[in-house]
Amino acid sequence: MDLSVQLGNQSCPNWFTGLKGLPQNFDLIIVGAGISGCVFAEQASRRYNLKSLIIDKRKHIGGNCYDFINRHGIRISQYGVHLFHTKFSRVWKYVNNFSDWTPYEHRVKGNIKIGAGYRMVPIPPSQDTINVLFGADVSNEIEMEEWLNSRRVPAEQPKNGEESALARSGEELYNAIFKHYTKKQWNKWPKELDASVLARIPVRTNTDDRYFTDPFQALPKEGYTKIFENMVLEDPNITIRLCIDYFDVRGDLPESNLLVFTGPIDSYYSSLGLPKLEYRSLKFEEEYHEPEDGYYQNCLQLNYPGEEVDYTRVVEYKHKPNQPKDVHRRKGTVIFKEYSCDEGEPYYPVPNPENRSLYGKYKEMAARESKVCFVGRLASYKYFNMDQAFLNALEMFDEYFSRSSSFPTHLGEGDGPK
Repeated sequence: MDLSVQLGNQSCPNWFTGLKGLPQNFDLIIVGAGISGCVFAEQASRRYNLKSLIIDKRKHIGGNCYDFINRHGIRISQYGVHLFHTKFSRVWKYVNNFSDWTPYEHRVKGNIKIGAGYRMVPIPPSQDTINVLFGADVSNEIEMEEWLNSRRVPAEQPKNGEESALARSGEELYNAIFKHYTKKQWNKWPKELDASVLARIPVRTNTDDRYFTDPFQALPKEGYTKIFENMVLEDPNITIRLCIDYFDVRGDLPESNLLVFTGPIDSYYSSLGLPKLEYRSLKFEEEYHEPEDGYYQNCLQLNYPGEEVDYTRVVEYKHKPNQPKDVHRRKGTVIFKEYSCDEGEPYYPVPNPENRSLYGKYKEMAARESKVCFVGRLASYKYFNMDQAFLNALEMFDEYFSRSSSFPTHLGEGDGPK
């Protein structure tokens, strides 16, 4: 069964809906069929022969990683471009159990408005970026470091995103690359956000134009959805029900020994009347084009850091090397203009002192739950890269079921909005 082809934007598949006919008991009931939920179900079955029921309010498995072949024959991601990269050998070994992979190193360009025109430069900023934008004429790392040092605004311990960016990049790069992009993405100026937000994108002193530098970088040959199909669809210990909102059926679910909750932690406790945590979402504007050479732009992802347009980036999936074989010969292409917004699916926790404090209260309540395990990005109120989400789920499973005394890996900060 290939959901990435069959579902697309269709309605819920009737073979996966409803709670009728289910067994009375499961070892685990898992809320959410994304990375965290599928890892828990797969590990519970393979390692301990435990039975899981996964429910999800969406019409597909795979969470935000879900991709499918659209009506033009192009594999697209419904929730924005996803790039797999990792330094964790455990994660790389794990995902290779469920897919073959195509090597791919992601490169992001920024379209920067200079006067009446645009200049396209590498992001993260590097030697090439400042040479094109500012005529810096640097040719080695020493010269690049000198150029930056002459412009940096020192801050021993940056108090916010603006101080963090100015301390690393100086005012010229800050204004060209970071300031307005941050405002569009978060609807907050950098000085209103934690210093860690602006620290996620490095300023490089060399000419490396790759967005990521991890040793393992690749795309699944048949798309991300296929990974989740191979993890859970054919396992007799795993039952899946889609188009079911946990909060609509929580009193009607079968008995279980453990509830694994991967949704927003504040939603779980919404009945207590506490304030909601703050998230940013995304909306996508799809356009079909037939350029003469078959491509709308010369890269997969083109960022627009300036204030002259409302969208943050344009993504053209046709550039991905894991497309169906004949896609690259077709004249037509699809692009997605991406906008950040407050309403919609929660994508990015908003990292500032108020939200951190509120999450701390939710976390204290979660720690007192004896039969509920909160797992994943939304339950942890932390942005995870894909590899971090896999590792977090694997290690939380270890901790819960084997009561391992080993310390979890320090995941660090996710790279956040690309």
